[in-house]
Amino acid sequence: MIGFYAVLTTYSLNNLISYAGYMKKIKILIAGGGTGGHLFPGIAVAEEVQSRNRENEVLFVGTAQGLENTLLAKLGFKLRTITVGGVIGRGTVNTIKNIFLIPRSMNQSRRIIRDFEPDLALGVGGYASGPTILVARLAGIKTAIAEQNVQPGIANRILGGLVHKVFITYPETSRWFSPAKTVLCGNPVRSGFQRGQASAKPAGSKFTLLVFGGSQGAQAINEAMIDALFYLKESGLNLRIIHQTGQKDQGYVTKSYKDHGQDAEVLAFINDMPRVMREADLIICRAGATSIAEITSLGKAAILIPYPFATHDHQTKNAQALAGQGAAELILQRRLNGRALAQTIAKFYNNPESLSLMEKNAAALGKPDAAACIVDHLLAMIANSQKIEEKG
Repeated sequence: MIGFYAVLTTYSLNNLISYAGYMKKIKILIAGGGTGGHLFPGIAVAEEVQSRNRENEVLFVGTAQGLENTLLAKLGFKLRTITVGGVIGRGTVNTIKNIFLIPRSMNQSRRIIRDFEPDLALGVGGYASGPTILVARLAGIKTAIAEQNVQPGIANRILGGLVHKVFITYPETSRWFSPAKTVLCGNPVRSGFQRGQASAKPAGSKFTLLVFGGSQGAQAINEAMIDALFYLKESGLNLRIIHQTGQKDQGYVTKSYKDHGQDAEVLAFINDMPRVMREADLIICRAGATSIAEITSLGKAAILIPYPFATHDHQTKNAQALAGQGAAELILQRRLNGRALAQTIAKFYNNPESLSLMEKNAAALGKPDAAACIVDHLLAMIANSQKIEEKG
């Protein structure tokens, strides 16, 4: 543990001064994605890399099925894809099938790395991260991973023993990795989630509730929210609701709100999540690491409903880390129903002091400078590598 904190304290001011202003053009490969929870931290790092020097190049490596395949082009980032799937908790047939895809994915990664010639490769989680980072390491390229959750998955635990640097979000995660290479930076959030930006909420508008279940929605949350409408109406709460449902549930959720006479903006996917989060007085969502990072970065109050089937139940651990410090309310999915959800919403609606305290506690846990911290270290790794090459 001493070594872990030494990394934080002995990363000298001279290094920070030297590398924060490092302006030589660099090329960084960011591997991973699939869901917003893995992709959005990668985008945050990419934004920070390019903010240091607009000539810096960033290439993402993902899969054709992931969110990256539709989102990155809109943001102006390049993407190459590999064919890879999960091998944990996928069922016997899919596990065997995906194991046989590993050699193919590594060959594809090798071609991408040969073509792009990155100075450094960063894995942000997701199926594409494993083979790409492994191939980069074998090719002698500087490598790093970013772990968003309290408890890392098996892939990142393996990669953590191979890469040059591991960036973590929670201090508790340090026990899984070598202290000498572990850095506590937090989970990077996109530029729109930085504090100090004006709220988009119109003056004098209703108490605004934001409901979402991740980039693909969550049926359990959608159903509980619809069931809660009867109790919310009975309590006389005057709400404005913004609800991201996922594609499958959008139709029935839209109709349900209309049937209850409830003001709601129902969307399959919210493109401008920073704006609607700034509008929200209270957020209801899963407990994915990226959602938590965005909530705490903005200092928002939230009701967290962890996805109970996440690997190693990491979402529950994430939510407990916040709830234990009064920074969020936790409702386990097995205890989730319309009445319980409505009662929790009403508790904060009717007690602005409690809502304000939760916002302050959430903000205290936020690390809005996480992307800058990671990029400082990435630039230092590249600069040190280039100095060694020059000496050689």
